[in-house]
Amino acid sequence: MENHNNNNNNNNYYRERNQSLVVEVIEFKDEKIPIGTTNILKQSFESQNFDECENDLLVDEAQRKGYPYEIRKKIYRWVIFCIIGVLTALVGVAIDISIQKLSDFKYTKLKEYLDWCWDADCMYQPYLVWLAFNLIAVLPGTLLVAFIEPVAAGSGIPVVKCYLNGIKIPHIVRFRTLVVKAIGVVSSVVGGLACGKEGPMIHSGAVIAAGFSQGKSQFLRFLNLKSFSKFRDDREKRDFVSGGAAAGVAAAFGAPVGGVLFSLEEGCSYWNQGLTWRIFFASTISAFTLNACMSWYENHPGNMSYDGLLNFGSFDNLNYELPELLIFVVMGAIGGLLGAFFNFTNHKLTVFRMRYLNTPWLKVAEVLVVSAVSATIPLCMVYGLQQCVNMGDNPTPYPIQMHCQDGEYNSLASLWIQLPETTVRSFFHDINGTHRMTSLIPFVIVYYILSIWTYGLTVSAGLFIPCLLTGAAWGRMIGIGLETYFPGVPILANPAKYALIGAAAQLGGVVRMTISLTVILIEATGSIIFGLPLMITLLTAKWVGDFFNEGLYDIHIQLAGVPLLAWEPPPLSFSMDTRTFMSHPVTTLQPIESVRRVVHVLKTRTYNGFPVVDPIIPTGDGISSFGRMRGLILRNQLIVMLQNKIFNISSDTNAINIQLFRRIYPKFPTINDISLTDEEMNQSLDLRPFMNPSPYCVQMNSSLPRVFRLFRALGLRHLIVVNDTNEVVGMVTRKDLAKYRTWKHLGQFGVKELKIIKK
Repeated sequence: MENHNNNNNNNNYYRERNQSLVVEVIEFKDEKIPIGTTNILKQSFESQNFDECENDLLVDEAQRKGYPYEIRKKIYRWVIFCIIGVLTALVGVAIDISIQKLSDFKYTKLKEYLDWCWDADCMYQPYLVWLAFNLIAVLPGTLLVAFIEPVAAGSGIPVVKCYLNGIKIPHIVRFRTLVVKAIGVVSSVVGGLACGKEGPMIHSGAVIAAGFSQGKSQFLRFLNLKSFSKFRDDREKRDFVSGGAAAGVAAAFGAPVGGVLFSLEEGCSYWNQGLTWRIFFASTISAFTLNACMSWYENHPGNMSYDGLLNFGSFDNLNYELPELLIFVVMGAIGGLLGAFFNFTNHKLTVFRMRYLNTPWLKVAEVLVVSAVSATIPLCMVYGLQQCVNMGDNPTPYPIQMHCQDGEYNSLASLWIQLPETTVRSFFHDINGTHRMTSLIPFVIVYYILSIWTYGLTVSAGLFIPCLLTGAAWGRMIGIGLETYFPGVPILANPAKYALIGAAAQLGGVVRMTISLTVILIEATGSIIFGLPLMITLLTAKWVGDFFNEGLYDIHIQLAGVPLLAWEPPPLSFSMDTRTFMSHPVTTLQPIESVRRVVHVLKTRTYNGFPVVDPIIPTGDGISSFGRMRGLILRNQLIVMLQNKIFNISSDTNAINIQLFRRIYPKFPTINDISLTDEEMNQSLDLRPFMNPSPYCVQMNSSLPRVFRLFRALGLRHLIVVNDTNEVVGMVTRKDLAKYRTWKHLGQFGVKELKIIKK
């Protein structure tokens, strides 16, 4: 908890300066903070140290090892990114094959029962089979998430986004999280929930990247690659996690470029050309590895036609004419409206869960209820709505005859009794006449409600497939309507085209992704000429959705109280200078400090960074100063010094080594784990070799936008505020900036100041 206590003595100055910006201060009645509010930030979320500490130890290492060391480091980076791509693809292959095998067994048995008994008197038998398969499959996944690793719930995209933004989320990149994630997503998809496996691949790639790049694992204790110890810091790990997330996108959709843009658009606070090349390399390796493995698994080695876990198939005719762009805009608006309602309803549902379903067993019970409903309603629809088509018209994997004649099958049943991604392809490629309005309308309504209910359950589950499937269904409806009412227009007689536009609009309306999602869909469809319609659709969906509320990932991040920094500072905030939002007073240390005081400070303060100063006489200018700035020392550095009893050592760095810190990273002990004798407490610590002698600083009259952009672009954790004579007067941390949040509703916007709570 790195931020310092705020001093409210500057309120008068704040009111004088802040004339053009109205900031709504969030207050709660009787100081009782309601569960599920988005108007808080939690003090427990800490930041990462993306700013490299250029202390004497780092400089000494660079001088001793020279250029060969830097060259080896660059080579190792490329090797690690390559391995990240391969391992991410292999995890995706394992998940995909597991889902294929288990679901094939499930749907084959279910088909046998439905074909054998379609009369009302014995429909309970296929229903019990369907229900049993769902409950048995989904139970182990939800138990693992609820009791073993809760952070593995959902797609993982929000937590990866927070990590790349610079926030520490406990257990997010643990190997145990990967295991629970992989098992959980297989369990959820086979269990019949309205979810997919593509989103969790992004989190899986991030975990693989974070673990392998460090060359060690707490879970796999035998793994200790000392050659990778040079990458054991937050800054290096962040870059590898960016590559892992991109490799996950590439494995899921066969979209290497889309993976790179996803990491850039959705998370990364830092980017450069070299990182772009390495991430693109990892994404390409991931897509290639998955392609090769799946081609071999399907007995077509070398065919290389399996582009990703979600294969949209080949689109032969995606031509469009200029007037159709207006139709695409309308569909984008529909996607934005449906996405806004999705987010609004899921927000309310999530708040209900936080307030009333707050124990592991209740969470497991809800998952079982949703799984049961996901079997009950589809069976009722399959039995009650008959839609027969010729068996040879479409290659459905599990054709259900039901009330149909020989040589026919129930096309509505095929939408439910197959994997969701197969249903998406059905809407894209089934011939005209396969689906009818009478069955599509109830299907869209039911699946839309189930997808809202499913997201946020205590399971590992992705959001992409439910949105794509819902959008493809209502997009197909629009295509059928256009074909029916304009029969003489050949360009409109292509429902598959509108199914693709509907899928993009629905997904864009929920997650509000634009650039990366456009490229992902272009790569997945293999049609660059359709890029403009997709871009127009996604932009319209985003603009319409943003008119009503935030994107779904942002809503869940705000509900968790995570201090995520937006891309831009609050509007009209130039009137706020650093004195209005900095933390004050500040706990400082001297260059040579007694062990006793250091221990006392670490035990009585929760801060993670301490300015190192030379004491001076106060200037009396109205804001207290705490000494002339010399540098910045971190809590972890102080703890390692105490743990290794580095006492009374001068600035001669030959006696110490930077490997002391890399060896223990990232699991640093706490001050309560350090045992010191009375004699050791009387020793002193020389902080100069360990501190950062040139931390980033700003003058106390700097504006909030300037501080925000500096903090955001550099990935800082601490920013020291100094006066004209370089004396420390305050500190700026993430929460000091994140507490000012822009709100938008029905075309209006403003700025509110959130409340920071301890838990």
